Amino acid sequence: MDTRPSPSPPPARPRCSLLPLAASRATARTAAALLAASALLVSGCGVSGTGSDGTVGAALAALPMSTPSALSPYYTQKLSWRECGGPGFECATMKVPLDYDRPASGDIKLAVARKKATGKGKPLGSLLVNPGGPGGSAIAYLQQYAGIGYPAEIRARYDMVAVDPRGVARSEPVECLDGRQMDAFTEVDMTPDGAKETDALAGADRKFAEACGEHSAKLLRHVSTVEAARDMDVLRELLGDKKLNYVGASYGTLLGATYAGLFPHRTGRLVLDGAMDPSLDARQVNLDQTAGFETAFRAFSADCVQRADCPLDGKDATPAQVGDRMQKFFRALDAHPIPTGDADGRRLTESLATIGVVAAMYDQSTWEQLREALNSAMDKNDGAGLLALSDSYYERDSRGHYSNLMMANAAVNCLDLPPAFESPEQVEQALPQFEKASPVFGPNLAWSALNCTYWPVRATGEPHRIEAKGAAPIVVVGTTRDPATPYRWAQSLSRQLSSAHLLTYEGDGHTAYGRGSACIDSAINTYLLRGTPPAPGKRCT
Repeated sequence: MDTRPSPSPPPARPRCSLLPLAASRATARTAAALLAASALLVSGCGVSGTGSDGTVGAALAALPMSTPSALSPYYTQKLSWRECGGPGFECATMKVPLDYDRPASGDIKLAVARKKATGKGKPLGSLLVNPGGPGGSAIAYLQQYAGIGYPAEIRARYDMVAVDPRGVARSEPVECLDGRQMDAFTEVDMTPDGAKETDALAGADRKFAEACGEHSAKLLRHVSTVEAARDMDVLRELLGDKKLNYVGASYGTLLGATYAGLFPHRTGRLVLDGAMDPSLDARQVNLDQTAGFETAFRAFSADCVQRADCPLDGKDATPAQVGDRMQKFFRALDAHPIPTGDADGRRLTESLATIGVVAAMYDQSTWEQLREALNSAMDKNDGAGLLALSDSYYERDSRGHYSNLMMANAAVNCLDLPPAFESPEQVEQALPQFEKASPVFGPNLAWSALNCTYWPVRATGEPHRIEAKGAAPIVVVGTTRDPATPYRWAQSLSRQLSSAHLLTYEGDGHTAYGRGSACIDSAINTYLLRGTPPAPGKRCT
């Protein structure tokens, strides 16, 4: 694995997404090669919501300011640090209760990593980072990017810290399918034609859910975002910080906002980049993301047709014409998958190709790679390039091993919100909405939201607002053409949070910090170093 710092941070992953993303089937590309992906979608959570402009549900209630005596052993434990993960990095293990309502029922061990402040000047304490998902490894993000790629002035003043949330990566991971089973799962036709293919798709989702229930039965009931946020407060205390300073991307914004809602009096400098909207139900999340990916695809199309190597028509082609060409390509793969040269004999199916294209929508820097992959597939009958993009999204390595990203993603999302759909019939009824939102991706993303329908554990959460009354200023960052976390989600979250300051990036791609805008980076760095939030209404390009 290439662990060199990336010139820009990996895109972050959102929490509930369409494709399989969020609670659904595919979740994200982590891109080790692209440096641990930052935010993919993932799909399938839900309840009833009115959208980003509504006020669904009650506000998240803050916890008491005093720590219950039953939790004292967790808040007073000592961390034993050891060298790990490269020069300057240290790792430790912390214990948290499996069930905060019943602390005596058992513990979970969470993996923690840090890189201590390296420069002069007054130390500012710890800065916790999370790249999103849910299911993305915060420790991998710290060691591969944040701990070496964040601005030098930030790393000089802060101890950079990460914890893999419960059920994720090194923190007692949720386990479901093995590599071969995951290969079969990712190849299932996500645009079923008729009852037989619909039954196969539903059967694959059911098998996935049952496997998670079989291998991680006890853990599945306790991997919610609320519980992960409470774990962060235990870590804050163990690090010796009076308040939590935090940078979260994509789903990491939901985790950070939830912390602020539960512990407003312990909230320090929080940056929420690529914001989620907690007031939405799963179906609306998926529908909004579907439209977001269509917007991103149109931006890619407009760029592509101006280039000589574009396989999707010439410079006079409209986005709709480019979309038609892409849909015809997907349909051709549905009928006849093409070779990839894969050692395990995998061919490029419609589902894998769609995920490969979606993966490239997160960041304009991958558009060239996508053009090359499409040229090879469409003109040379070689699906290797699109398969590589799909594998990066699913976090599958060359040996056929998958990280637990998708397993943890589904586990968290299916616990946080009720399913987007209760049956395949409901998906079929919703297809016109999804197809209208995105002719290219709509059907795939609608069916991807079926995953939580068969989940073995009932959801414990529901759509809600987060106000965090009494919290210090919080910076919410939104990108106007973000495919995975639409800009209006950032607008909605900033209206909910009582102390929010909305920072807008007018551009493409998922998340904004560290992705090339000096204006964005300067505003966030100033806030993290001095505590001064951006001016009201600040916009950057």
